Amino acid sequence: MGSGILAPMRRHVLPYLLFGLLLASTPGLFIPVDGVAQVIKSGPPTCPGVALTFDLCPVRKGPGYDQPLMDYLITHRIPATFFMSGKWMVKHEPEVDHLLGMGFFEVGTHGEVHAHLPMHDADEQRTEILGPVKMLWEHYAHEAALFRPPYGEYNDVTVSVVNMLGLRFIQWNIESGDPDPTLSAEQILTRVAKRAKPGSIIVFHANGKGKQTRQVVEQLTSDILPRKGLRPMTVSGLLNCTPPNQ
Repeated sequence: MGSGILAPMRRHVLPYLLFGLLLASTPGLFIPVDGVAQVIKSGPPTCPGVALTFDLCPVRKGPGYDQPLMDYLITHRIPATFFMSGKWMVKHEPEVDHLLGMGFFEVGTHGEVHAHLPMHDADEQRTEILGPVKMLWEHYAHEAALFRPPYGEYNDVTVSVVNMLGLRFIQWNIESGDPDPTLSAEQILTRVAKRAKPGSIIVFHANGKGKQTRQVVEQLTSDILPRKGLRPMTVSGLLNCTPPNQ
């Protein structure tokens, strides 16, 4: 083989050799999985459900917790998945406890300080990703299995680190746009309703940045999804979903 072919191969293998060394100090809780991690953006198209996901990113102002939204989800026992950043968790210990106690909720992680991961090397990305995972285990005895990158940003290094840590890499295929203050509830709902289909993963925010989020989620779950023959699910529930009559 010519050097022009070998160079890309070396670039592909080197990250895995590096990650093997980085993981030598990782607690036994984190078990590597085989192969390259899949970046999951949706579930089975045969599943009559959609995953409602809510990012809990740190905020500079405000309580950082959308209580009306949470009250609605809990009162109506609506399955949902929350991706918590480590920085957010530190400031919201009672809320973390409360969410973990809800059997129809699921908790994943969202980075330590909500960093732009592609701007960092492998060791720095590992530290950012592991922070909230370790926090959930050490303080709440909760083993996190799902990870969503801050801002939805990632590169090949991110994918490899997540894979080696044994986490499932969860993105979305419907971005609600709920943090955008220029969007009305009607605009957000129209945007989501038009795209919602079996297997969709929708991203919202539960940290108070989405001023219209509660209203949108209420209309979505009480009207739009039922009319489409869809039901809310957690991410894991969606990924493990089997088609009807099977």
